[in-house]
Amino acid sequence: MNNSSSLGTYPLKPGTCPVSRIRGSRGASLIDVVVGSALMLVVFMGISAVFQLAVEVVSNNKARAGAVALSGERMEYIRSLSYNSVGTVGGIPAGAIAQSETVSLNGISYTRRIFIAYVDDPNDGTGGLDSNSIALDYKVARVDVSWASKQGERHIVLVTRIEPPNGMEIACPPLTPCGTLAITVLNAAVAPVGNAQVRIVNSTTNPAIDVVTYTNASGMVVFAGAPAAAGYSVTVSKSGYNSDQTYSSSNPAQGPLTVSVNQTTTGIFRIDLLSSMTINTYSLTTNNWADSFMDESKINASTSFYIEIAGNQVRFAGNQPWTGPASLRSQTITPVALSRWGVFSWNDTRPSQTTITYHVYYSDSALVPDSVLPGNSAGFSTGTSIDLSVIPADAYPSLILEAYLVAQDPNAPSPSVQDWGLTYQSGQGITIPFLMQGLKVIDYGPPSTYKYSQSLTTNSSGVLTLSNLEWDTYTMTVAASTGYDIASSCSPQPIVLAPNTSTTTRLFLSPHTANSLLVDVKTGAGASISGATVRLTKGGSYDKSIIADACGQAFFDALTNGSYSVTVSKAGYQTYGPSSINISDASRLSVTLN
Repeated sequence: MNNSSSLGTYPLKPGTCPVSRIRGSRGASLIDVVVGSALMLVVFMGISAVFQLAVEVVSNNKARAGAVALSGERMEYIRSLSYNSVGTVGGIPAGAIAQSETVSLNGISYTRRIFIAYVDDPNDGTGGLDSNSIALDYKVARVDVSWASKQGERHIVLVTRIEPPNGMEIACPPLTPCGTLAITVLNAAVAPVGNAQVRIVNSTTNPAIDVVTYTNASGMVVFAGAPAAAGYSVTVSKSGYNSDQTYSSSNPAQGPLTVSVNQTTTGIFRIDLLSSMTINTYSLTTNNWADSFMDESKINASTSFYIEIAGNQVRFAGNQPWTGPASLRSQTITPVALSRWGVFSWNDTRPSQTTITYHVYYSDSALVPDSVLPGNSAGFSTGTSIDLSVIPADAYPSLILEAYLVAQDPNAPSPSVQDWGLTYQSGQGITIPFLMQGLKVIDYGPPSTYKYSQSLTTNSSGVLTLSNLEWDTYTMTVAASTGYDIASSCSPQPIVLAPNTSTTTRLFLSPHTANSLLVDVKTGAGASISGATVRLTKGGSYDKSIIADACGQAFFDALTNGSYSVTVSKAGYQTYGPSSINISDASRLSVTLN
C-alpha cells in the first residue's frame, strides 16, 4: 500500500506510524537573534535621541523666550527713565538700576546684568580733539540675560543708545566734576587681552563706585564721566589667567588711580595664561659604576666579541694562537639625575707584544667626538684612568666604555682587564624647605613686598608641582638652617617662566659651608654652557678648577671670605676674566661667554 500524501510523507514499512517532515522549515539561530536585537536597539536609540533633541529644543526655546521677555522688559524700563536717571548702582554713571540680579521666570533661573556708560562720539572728535570739548555725547545701555543649558551658558544681549534731552550734550553729570578713566589690559607680549573682567571700586566718591565690565577686542575699557577723585582701585582678571590690580600701600608699584577734571587717566595692567612648574630637589652625591667581571651582567654582549670572562677578568676567548683583536664594551651607563661625569679608571694586564686601548662611546655606534674628549678616536693606552668631567652631562647623559685588546704576537699571553669603573655626580631625591620668590613687586617698601613669595617644601621624593603659577622671573633659596647649599640649578637661576608653559627645575644640594660660590656659565642668548672650565684662585692660598656641570654651573664650597679671582674658558669661546669677586656667605656669579 502506498501511504503518500501532500504533506510529503515517505512510504512506510508495515506496522509503522506516519511521520510528517516539512521541507525548508528551521528555527531561528543565535546570530539571528543578536542581529535582530541590535537593529532594534539602534532604531530605539535613534528614536530616543530624536526625542531628547526635541525636548532640548523646546526647553531652549522656552528659556530663550523668557530671556527675550526679561531683557525687553528691562530695556523698556531704562528707556522710560529721564536721561540723568539712567545709571546703575555703583556704576559710572550712577543710578538706581542694579548691575546684576537673579530673576526666575517659568521655573527657569536667569542672571540679568546691566551695563551703562557714557560714550564720546568720534563724529565730533574724541578726548582733547573733541570739537566742543564735551566727551559725554550720549549713553549706551547693555542688557545681558543669561541662563544655563546643557550646551553651556547662553545669552540674550540687547544694546540701546540713549540721547540727552533735545540732543544737548553735557560736560559732566550734574554738579559732579568729571574726567575719563581708561583701562588697558595687555598680555606678556604686550598684545591686547579681550573679554577680561575689570572691576573698579572707589569708596571716596558720592555715591560710591563699584562697577564690573569687560574689555573689548582692543583690550580696553573707557569710563567717560568718571567723578574727579583719587582712590580708584582696579582689579583685572580672566579665567585661566593671572590677575593684576592696584595696591593701597606705602610705596606701591601701581597705586590707586586719580581722575582729574576734563583729563584722561590711563591705567595699564598685564595678565596672561597661567603656567606650572615642577621642582625637584636632590642631595648631590658622588657615585661609582664598577664591574669586576664576576659575570656578564654589566657587559654589552651584542657589541663585545672574541672575549671570555673567567677568574674575575676579561681576556681573549680560547687559546693561542689568537686569530684577531677582541672588543669589550660595558652596558649603557645612564645615571638618574646626572650632574657631571667623573673619572673612567681600570686595572689591566698587558704582556709583551699586546696592547689594550680604551674608548668612550655615547651610543652603540658613536664615539664621543675628539672635540669633546680629545684623543678619544685614537684611544687611551697609557695610565690607569681618564678624566671624563669634560664631557657635558646634558649633551651626553649616557656613556659606554670600551676596551680593545690586540696581540701583535698570536702566541703571546692574552692581555686582560681585571676591573673598570666610572664615577659621576648625581642626585638623590630629598625633602627640603626653600623660599621661592618672583620678581614682580607689589610695594617697594622698604623692604619690598613681592607679588609671589612663598615658603615651600618638596615631598619625600624631592618633588613639588606648582599649578596656576603666574608668568614671572623666579629665584629659589635654601636657608643655611637646612644644612644644605644649592650647588647647582637646572635651569640656572633666576628662572624665567613664560605664560602657558610647563617647566621642570632641578636643585642639587651640597652640605652647607660658611662661604661658597656658585658660578653659572651662559651664552649671550642665555643658554647654559656645560663643560666650561671655571678656575677660582686667591693669591697663593687657593687654586681650584671645576668643569661646569650639565646645568652649566660650578660650585666651590668651604671657602674663606674675601676677594677671589675667577677665570672661565671653553674651546670656541672668548675667555672670561680673570675677574675679581668678593665672596661672603652663599655668593653667586653669572658669567657670559661669547
